[in-house]
This record gives sequence, C-alpha cells and structure tokens, in this order.
Amino acid sequence: MTRQERGEHVLKRLGELYPDPPVPLNHDDAFTLLVAVLLSAQCTDVRVNQVTPTLFQLGRTPQSLAAVPVEKIEAIVRPCGLGPQKARAIKELSRLLMAEHGGRVPAALDALEKLPGVGHKTAQVVMSQAFGVASFPVDTHIHRLAQRWELTSGKSVLQTERDLKRLFPQAAWNKLHLQMIYYGREHCTARGCDGTVCEICRACFPKRQRPKLTRKA
Repeated sequence: MTRQERGEHVLKRLGELYPDPPVPLNHDDAFTLLVAVLLSAQCTDVRVNQVTPTLFQLGRTPQSLAAVPVEKIEAIVRPCGLGPQKARAIKELSRLLMAEHGGRVPAALDALEKLPGVGHKTAQVVMSQAFGVASFPVDTHIHRLAQRWELTSGKSVLQTERDLKRLFPQAAWNKLHLQMIYYGREHCTARGCDGTVCEICRACFPKRQRPKLTRKA
C-alpha cells in the first residue's frame, strides 16, 4: 500500500469501527471542557471524569472558580497529578477569562494558547470539541499510531499533526482524531501491539515481521 492508500484504509475502517465516537471527557460547555482537558495532561480520562464532578461543585463558571482558594482546587485535582500546577492554572485562567474575555472561553486558537496551562493540543481539543472548528489534536495514541501506520515520520507531535492534516480531508479531522484515540486505547496499544499485531497494522503491512519502533510524544 502507498501512504495515500493506507490513509484511505484507516479512514474507512475506523469509520466502520467508531461511526459516532463520543467525547471521552465529560463536560457541559466550553469552560468545563477546557478545565477537563487541562486536567487530562499526564492523566487518564477516566480519572479526570471521577474528579471533575467534585471540582465543579465548587464552581462551573470562570467567575465562580476564580473565587475559590487555590488550596481547595488543589485538594480536589491532586489525584490527576501535577496538582499544584494544575490548580494554579485553573484559578488563573478563570481569572483571565473574566478579566479579558467577558467570562467566556475564546473561540480562537491563539487566545486559548495564551491561557495558563493551555498548550497547543489542549487548545485544539477545545476548538474541535467545543466549537466544532476543524482541528487535529495529536495525543500519545495518535502519535504512536501514525508512526506504526507510516503516515508520518514522527519526528515531533507538530510534524505528525501537519502530516495527518495533509493526508486526511479537513471534514474528517474532528471525528478521526477521536476514532484514532479509541483505536489506540483498545487495539493498537503501546504494549499490546508493536506494529505487527492489530488489525490495521496487519492490513497495512502484511509482510512486516519486525516491531515498528516509534518516537514518544
């Protein structure tokens, strides 16, 4: 298969496996999604979904969370790891949303990336899942799969993002990034597949016999 043919196979098969992939982080609006994605850094979505209900009892809006002492926020988000940093980021971004954005999450990538604790991937997730803007956030699962399927060199997460955006139609980006995450969690896992085991790896590379080494995100 050529790279283009592999991309077409991936798009078709993932569409069959996950025709309507749900957003894995529970949220009600752009703000609660933003906070949940921030907490998901180096943490599982399952753990974040366990923590956010208690956190949002303190406040579900920038105005309410900005008024909560950072120590109270940290006590709740500690199970997500990096508790002090994440707590400070949540409080400060809440304050900045009130001071600079009228209490609303901005629907602009550059504005999101200026908020504390919000990197490029987090901002793209919010643009995609909260505002429906075509984006292709690349997490560890997508970075791994794109290399195993030789859709990118994997030199960096940004390179993987650029390569996937060039390969796949823009209309597919928002759904495809979720489909790849689910497939990476359930089938082409970090330890359960080495590029020769799962269905898509075998279909794309039927003659591959050696493990496919991948760069970490």
